Amino acid sequence: MKFGIFYELQLPRPWEAHSELKLFQDALTQVELADKLGYDTAWEVEHHFLEEYSHSSSPSVFLGAASQRTRNIRLAHGIFQLTTNHPAKVAAHVANLDLVSRGRVELGLGESASATELDPFGVKFEDKRAIWEDAVRCLIPMFKDEPCEYDGPHFQFPYRNVVPKPLQKPHPPLWVACSQLDTIEYAGRRGMGALGFQFVSADAAHAWVHAYYNSLTRRLDKLADYPVNPNIALVSYFMCAKTDEEARKRAEGLTFFQFALRFYGQSANRERPRAGTVNVWEKFEEWKNANPEAVQTALRGGLVGSPDTIRKKLRKFQSSHCDQIILLNQAGKNSHEHICESLELFANEVMPEFHAAEPAHQEWKRQVMSREILLDELDTSAHKDRFGKTLAAVQPNVAVAAS
Repeated sequence: MKFGIFYELQLPRPWEAHSELKLFQDALTQVELADKLGYDTAWEVEHHFLEEYSHSSSPSVFLGAASQRTRNIRLAHGIFQLTTNHPAKVAAHVANLDLVSRGRVELGLGESASATELDPFGVKFEDKRAIWEDAVRCLIPMFKDEPCEYDGPHFQFPYRNVVPKPLQKPHPPLWVACSQLDTIEYAGRRGMGALGFQFVSADAAHAWVHAYYNSLTRRLDKLADYPVNPNIALVSYFMCAKTDEEARKRAEGLTFFQFALRFYGQSANRERPRAGTVNVWEKFEEWKNANPEAVQTALRGGLVGSPDTIRKKLRKFQSSHCDQIILLNQAGKNSHEHICESLELFANEVMPEFHAAEPAHQEWKRQVMSREILLDELDTSAHKDRFGKTLAAVQPNVAVAAS
């Protein structure tokens, strides 16, 4: 099993003069530390206009900076929005990052989360899947060592040669954002890695891994001419400390992340409240103070605890054959110092066991891809709640928002 770290660059109010400066510099220091500790991947999202929840509007800049402070860790777009970026711009940014990082890019592709993000770019929420698929078809030929042209329903591109070209050939591995669980099966059908931006139990992971690999091996339908990237990665809340009690105390920001997703999903098309009108942190504080038991239940559900506690939980995920667990540590007001201590303790006391088992997992995957192992078609209908029932119990009328 591999391990990634994950960044939305969250910044709850109140904001001070240099709050964003500290946020970005601390995050870069954390990625540099993760590289030294042997983590596999650093994932950075792209979001626009989502105050407090995500201040990460230009991941290629952040990852470019990280590339010069690291040597081995893979630098991953998780994701690049194809609905708000022209494919030629995406191809150019990705190639540049791949060159400055010496071939360490992973390319996650997504649609965007809400009308709040899409409307300013002239994109209708109901059109985003069709635009995304057309963008993929337009994008992939741009990585080839020759000019290309494209004429599709949403993108028209004249005969041009997009330069530079990425170091990795034919291009960095492709992933698709799976903000809704059903998209995991869709990712397999499209032959891309599945970025599971949801928080699921080990039982749910087992079912969705089966759904993903069965879709990939039995119902493959690629959008364009690209290599298959058979990988499924799942995000989990994360805070490692010497004791379970200390870890839960340090991990309050993780429940802010969960609360903000629910809070921002109340309206149609996941449209956010009018800019500047809501203090999400204050709303979170109100909810937290009124629901202390729900907060603790939420924290017990993720990879939050001592090394021994987290190790036991990870063994369950390992048995489901997840390829990568992406650790969500930077959230809410979790402190830089606690994040760094968490990364270091986990890397020293937990990660080696699961890294050592990676060859066995790759052999399992080889047998699945070659159909030597045939996975059961499991029913996933019982595993479609992205967060579990914790917050839904106290916010019954709040819909789920996409990351």
